[in-house]
This record gives sequence, C-alpha cells and structure tokens, in this order.
Amino acid sequence: MAVGFNGKAANRTSVQEFILLGFAHHPELQIFLFLVFLIIYTVAFTGNLLILLVIVVDGRLHNPMYFLLGNLSFIDMCYMSGTVPQMLANFLREPKTISYSGCMVQIFALISCVGAECILLAAMAYDRYVAICHPLLYMVIMSKKVCLQMVAASWVGGCLNSLVHTLLTSALSFCGPNEIRHFTCDVPPLLELSCADTALNNLVLHTASVFIGISPCLFIIVSYIFIALAILRIRSSEGRHKAFSTCTSHLTVVITFFGTALFNYNRSNAGYSLDMDILVSTLYCIVTPTLNPIIYSLRNQEVKEALRKLAGGKQATFL
Repeated sequence: MAVGFNGKAANRTSVQEFILLGFAHHPELQIFLFLVFLIIYTVAFTGNLLILLVIVVDGRLHNPMYFLLGNLSFIDMCYMSGTVPQMLANFLREPKTISYSGCMVQIFALISCVGAECILLAAMAYDRYVAICHPLLYMVIMSKKVCLQMVAASWVGGCLNSLVHTLLTSALSFCGPNEIRHFTCDVPPLLELSCADTALNNLVLHTASVFIGISPCLFIIVSYIFIALAILRIRSSEGRHKAFSTCTSHLTVVITFFGTALFNYNRSNAGYSLDMDILVSTLYCIVTPTLNPIIYSLRNQEVKEALRKLAGGKQATFL
C-alpha cells in the first residue's frame, strides 16, 4: 500500500511511511544505477577510510592539518553511510519506502554531518591561514587542544542544529501524500508534504543556513583573502606556488560542497524538475565525499608515501 494510515484523528501524523521518488522515474535504469552508486560508495568509503588510517598510524602525519583532514574523512564516511545504503536498497525493491521513524533518524544524521562539515571546513581554512600568514607561530596557535576544540565544536554545532530541525519536523502533521522528491529524507521536501503550517520550520531553516552555512563560508572567504595577500608578498615564484598548492584542494572541496548545499537549502521549491533536485542532492550528498580523498589527499606527496608504506606492510611510526 502506498500510504500507511492509522485511522486515529487524535494522532499528530497519519503517515506511517514515506515513498522516496529519487530515481524511481527511471525504472529501466534501476540495476544500472544500483551498480554505479554501489561502486561510488565503495570507492568513497574505502578512500576516506584509507586516509583516516594512514593519518592515525603514520607519525609523520600527526600534525594539525592532517588531524583536521582525518576528521573530514570520518564525517564523509558517516555522511554517505547515513544516506547511500537506504538508496541502494530502494533500487532493488518496490515500493521504495522508508518508515516515519527511519525518516526522522535519517534527517538527524544527514543534517548533523552537513553542519559538522561546514564548520570543519571553516576550521581547515583557519589552519591554512595560520600556516601561511603566521608560520612561526603555527604549532603554538594550532595546538592539540585547539584542534580538539575545533573538531568538538563542529560536531556539537552540527548535532544541535540537526536536533532543532528534527524536532520541528517531527512536530508537523503529515496527512498525505507521502511521496518525497528525493532519494533520502531531508527537511525541504518534507516541508512540502506537511499539512500543517511550516512558517516556523522555514524560518529556522533559513536562519540556520546563515549561521551554519553562510557564516562559515564567509569566514573561509575572508581567510583566503588574507592568505592571497600573504602569498603575493612571497618573492620567489616557487614559494608562491608551494603556498598556493596547499590551498587549492581545500578550495575545490569548499566550492563544491557549499555551492551545492546552499543552493539546495535556500532555493525556491518551484521551477525545478525532479531530475534537477536529484542532481543537486547527489552532488553534495555523494559526489563531494567521493572527491574529497582524491582532490584533497591523494595529490599530497606525504599522504601518497604513507599509503605506499601502509600497502607495503611496513611498520608505521607512532608518536
């Protein structure tokens, strides 16, 4: 049955499950898409796991930059694992449903990881600012305590933001229809389905996007303005190239992640096809975590050497 109802008017919601429409309008491609996304998920999870492992076991990578990078890999692993397995299961079954409680859990996991990554990317920009603009004070400013506080702040901020959205969404009434224009549960498509007033939810959503999304983005922009000015003051072209090369991967991740996430959470609901919705969501939910270990880590010579050492079975050096 497409919609589950409990028949009790006293209950806040009558919808017991949701149908995820993402990719469902291409039935002839279900097996192909399953294989494609299974490969992408496997590659992304393995790549981020390898980055995390080499940073943990190789003492040469025990510094603030790689500590933050390792946490980015961990967030991306959580990020994808909260959404992709459900999507893969739905490729192989009809109807493509998720329970109401499962939907709320998925919302909490997804928004927690999105918020944590926004804040952590800002922390990584600050790390690059200190490294380039104040190199002599780098290890003093970016102490172990400061790094731990940055990571803790990213998770606390992400989880608190997610808790607010999850509670507000769970307080809404859903009377039907129950078809979500997405391949996972997320706040914007659920607000479209509610038969209650969603003004408060939309206000909180846009307010949170300012503090959790736009503010870290602006912080990153300001950090890179100072970084660019510092790089321009470097006399040798080799020195400028080396300094800039440490930032290009982070900038690529920032542009991809913030661009697609802010577009997804701040655009109008009207005027976009389901294919466009899915394309944008896929970019920030799946493609960005997949690209992170490639564009941010595997271009790094120290990480490449650590990976070769790990693959060769040599004993790693611990701090």
